[in-house]
Amino acid sequence: MFKTVTKSIEWGHDTLTLETGKVARQADAAVIATYGETSVLATVVFEKKAKPGQDFFPLTVHYQEKYYAAGKIPGGFFKREARPSEKETLTSRLIDRPIRPLFVEGFKNEVQVIATVLSYDMENDPDIVGMIAASAALTLSGAPFLGPIGAARVGFVDGSYVLNPAVDDMEKLRENPEQRLDLVVAGTKGAVMMVESEAYELSEAEMLGAVKFGHEQMQPVIDLIIGLAEEAAKEPFDFQPADTSALYERAKTLGGDAMRAAFQVRDKLERQAAVKAAKEQILAGLSEEEQADAGLDAVIKKLESDVVRWDILDHGRRIDGRDLVTVRPIVAEVGVLPRTHGSSLFTRGETQAMVVSTLGTGDDEQMIDALHGTYRSNFLLHYNFPPYSVGETGRMGSPGRREIGHGKLAWRALQAVLPAATDFPYTIRVVSEITESNGSSSMASVCGGSLSMMDAGVPLKAPVAGVAMGLILEGEKYAVITDILGDEDHLGDMDFKVAGTANGITSLQMDIKVAGITPAIMEQALAQAKDGRMHILGEMGQALTSGRAEFSAHAPRIETMQIATDKIREVIGSGGKVIRGIVEESGAKVDINDDGVIKIASANAEAIEKAREMISSIVDEPEVGKVYTGKVVKIMDFGAFVNFFGKRDGLVHVSQLSSDRVSHPKDIVQEGQSVKVKLMGFDDRGKVRLSMKAVDQTTGEEVKEDA
Repeated sequence: MFKTVTKSIEWGHDTLTLETGKVARQADAAVIATYGETSVLATVVFEKKAKPGQDFFPLTVHYQEKYYAAGKIPGGFFKREARPSEKETLTSRLIDRPIRPLFVEGFKNEVQVIATVLSYDMENDPDIVGMIAASAALTLSGAPFLGPIGAARVGFVDGSYVLNPAVDDMEKLRENPEQRLDLVVAGTKGAVMMVESEAYELSEAEMLGAVKFGHEQMQPVIDLIIGLAEEAAKEPFDFQPADTSALYERAKTLGGDAMRAAFQVRDKLERQAAVKAAKEQILAGLSEEEQADAGLDAVIKKLESDVVRWDILDHGRRIDGRDLVTVRPIVAEVGVLPRTHGSSLFTRGETQAMVVSTLGTGDDEQMIDALHGTYRSNFLLHYNFPPYSVGETGRMGSPGRREIGHGKLAWRALQAVLPAATDFPYTIRVVSEITESNGSSSMASVCGGSLSMMDAGVPLKAPVAGVAMGLILEGEKYAVITDILGDEDHLGDMDFKVAGTANGITSLQMDIKVAGITPAIMEQALAQAKDGRMHILGEMGQALTSGRAEFSAHAPRIETMQIATDKIREVIGSGGKVIRGIVEESGAKVDINDDGVIKIASANAEAIEKAREMISSIVDEPEVGKVYTGKVVKIMDFGAFVNFFGKRDGLVHVSQLSSDRVSHPKDIVQEGQSVKVKLMGFDDRGKVRLSMKAVDQTTGEEVKEDA
């Protein structure tokens, strides 16, 4: 029944197997990739005819994690997989970014790639396995795809690169100072196509070395896919891109000069209007038949691209008049919003981000139900890109893939400099509102996020800045440009974003629109990015260089205390009765975790101290020889019982009530009376022995024995 083809290699610490021909046989191609015991099914289906008038390439990638893969049932009330998680959205983008540029230019047929996690061994992250499976399926499908690509994850421990480190090592990156890198790289046989990374102040040389290492290590995977394709690939789809060279020459003749003049207008909105006028001039000169040509939109875009690209390559002249390495003018402000805990307004040219930081308690941590397990996150970064930021109307709704991807990039850049949770026990939420955009709003979010957290009093290890680099590549001729504009991004060949401190890189993201770049180009881009980053850090330093010493009056104060884990039950009490009583009486918010770390939060210092004292009275043990203030709770013929330490009572024997002879305890004390007692010790049965005569009842000082 099945014509199964299977190929395997030993790769890194496990076996990688690709299998096709047994599952999902009605798709154009389907491959199950297995690494260790993690398996991902990737399917590819593409339409054999483009829709009439289609002016863009409709590629969609869906990566989905099934909880059964890890032997789990989804959490919450709705017990099935529903809307994509952040991890699924980010991995869908991770697969999309390196494969999209490798389809033949002019191909406009709809393509759908679906990667489904079938099995997960808790050790090998399915994102890399999914990328490999998708690449193999595309290579087998017959679609005009110039692959295959390979992919690898790279770690960096004790100065050495590690291929495909375990999931646990990457999940605990912030807690493990030895593990300084989580980098995913994808590429073809000859070049790198995509990089995504989270790093802990790596140097440019270390980061470049990681990219080279990953590219070298993925070569056996590419060879494995080629071997599978030799036995199982379908016949190539017959696609010939339309010849639009004549139409291009007509458009260039009609509006080339007007288009060049339009791209020399400095203001973005005025430039857009001038470009629109140039397009209308071209359309007015074309015949009805030429205007109806399906390739006209691509022709006009190519004309725009050629004007911008060759002005840069031939004359070093960019759209806004800058040279190749100059960063746009920067204005950095902090404390711009009166009621927030921290805020900043970061403006770079025509890109602007208003970033707000909010401090919360342990109750504000985000609970994340993931395939790997349920965990909590105390650092959140949300990125919003409203349509008014580019002067347009548009749909407003839940965040899309772009918002989630840009927010995660900024999160990766900033999390490397956060203080340890034990030193700064707050939940931090950063929100970046993009109010203007003309290139690299994600890097503006990094700069603004760093400033707003420092304005909120977060003791960052160092300020972080980010810059976006671009590339124009024509044959052997190329130009690397610093701080790209939106048009330079759309019409260029590379989007290369680098964020970091003065000491090193904390995040690197690279997307290539051509068939890869050389290490020499990447090295130059990293060097230029470092110069740009240092300049931006200097501009940011005019506003703030470190976290403020004082919090906003509206921010909560949080103090922590550590108790023994066997005392947790006593603090919580039956059904939470004790901890509720502490909260009600003190007015502070109390949060306790399984490790015995207690966070006490309130805007009122007295409330925090009251809660601390109440908890201490429950968990602490009284010290022999120490003086306590207590209350007489019961009087007997032989002495008085005093509540002196939390709920702990002790006996003051009649002989210890006073230095003078006492006929009856009632002659000295009354029930409810406040007295000072010294803990003398414990008798053979563990009962507490207290003394009043050993303490001066007026001053509270101990009375010496000889007195």
